[in-house]
Amino acid sequence: MGLFSFKKNVGIKIFEGEKTVMLVAIETGMEKFEFENSAAKKLESIIESLQLHVEDLNIFIDTDVAVVSGLAHDQATKEKVVLVVGNSNGISTVDDYMTVKNEASAAQFYTVRNGDTLKKIAEVYYGNTMNYSIIFEANKPMLNHPNDIYTGLVLRIPA
Repeated sequence: MGLFSFKKNVGIKIFEGEKTVMLVAIETGMEKFEFENSAAKKLESIIESLQLHVEDLNIFIDTDVAVVSGLAHDQATKEKVVLVVGNSNGISTVDDYMTVKNEASAAQFYTVRNGDTLKKIAEVYYGNTMNYSIIFEANKPMLNHPNDIYTGLVLRIPA
């Protein structure tokens, strides 16, 4: 269980055309809850498509806070789910209530800054730029290429 902070205005868009959608939602009588529930379902679908298996996954969104619960197979899966949700445009906080079947050491989280590369981050954490692949592998399938990082993205840094 934990509370994780993220940059609200970076990452994948789960509130597509947020202002337009909210205006349409208001005009058609859609409640704020229904709108946020639709974004939560979209995140659950993304997590499923990334093959991050969590039994009884449940995501609840209230404004810019996402609450996540369920049973993850392992610590890495749990951390990746938190990152998928938190690295979504419009989410500033993830309140994690997930449990884990197979306990393991938690990874550190790192927020990418302007000018960062996986090699630079690997040098800081592992003392060797060539260990960038450890960070890349730890963040798959969310990253498809080592150069896919951007300012504000939160990454898993395994021990």
